[in-house]
Amino acid sequence: MSILKELSSYSSFPQRIVSLVPSMTESLFDLGMSDHVVGVTDYCVFPSEVKNLPKVGGTKNVQISRVVQLSPELIIANQEENTREDVEELGIHYNVWLTFPKTVRQVLDDLWQLVYLFRRERAFVSLRTLETAVEYAENRLFDFEPIRVFVPIWKGVTPSGVPWWMTFNQDTYCHDLLRLLGGVNVFGGRQRKYPLAADLGEAEASSADGRDIRYPRVTVEEIIRTEPELIFIPNEPYRFQDEDIEEIRKLLKKTPAVEQNRLYRIDGSLLTWHGTRLGKALTELTQYFAKD
Repeated sequence: MSILKELSSYSSFPQRIVSLVPSMTESLFDLGMSDHVVGVTDYCVFPSEVKNLPKVGGTKNVQISRVVQLSPELIIANQEENTREDVEELGIHYNVWLTFPKTVRQVLDDLWQLVYLFRRERAFVSLRTLETAVEYAENRLFDFEPIRVFVPIWKGVTPSGVPWWMTFNQDTYCHDLLRLLGGVNVFGGRQRKYPLAADLGEAEASSADGRDIRYPRVTVEEIIRTEPELIFIPNEPYRFQDEDIEEIRKLLKKTPAVEQNRLYRIDGSLLTWHGTRLGKALTELTQYFAKD
């Protein structure tokens, strides 16, 4: 079979779909296509009905034998969430739709591919409603000054005891979603450097050699210099504990965000799940961007 970037090669919709992408699993349900979903990953938890579907392992360790047992006509994968090895192995025998949206527009384009493939009225109405919400959010951007935002998504400490936090840059869906909400990602222009010491300004950088440069590690001093006015603490991919948040609050006490008590815990899926969850993100996160 093949690895597909587009679904236009299908003349009719697939009857059996295995989704290896939690956000796309939720989207299939939201768009009224759940009756064609025959398998999902262990991390596909929305909506609650997915608990009754066969599981094929994690997003990073797909159990190929379980997928084979389900005889899918289409497998939905994601370049970032699934491993290249799993995608290539599955692509030998099945059609694999490999998604990789980095902007809100690309998310909508992927969803439209599904809608045009299945051609169900409910899906057309639902997606057009979501697109209208996005258009409204885009128009609102002209009415407000953007807010500077910092979002840590992982944490660590160097061997010498220097704390660091991972964040994301402008080549990600998270970055574009913040823009749509009225924010400016303070590390939008920051690329990941290799090795880690170079990323933290303690050594000379070497070539990235094709490695991902979208998720830089940053230090306290670097964060303070960006003067974030708003800090989001998502609960995924890293589950920050109370003590982690207190550490951030203490170390970043000189930032406008902490001084104005604008540090918030949020549902991480609202930032990272590229699919119909975009609508929920626009509904629930917009409130944090209103300036007094």
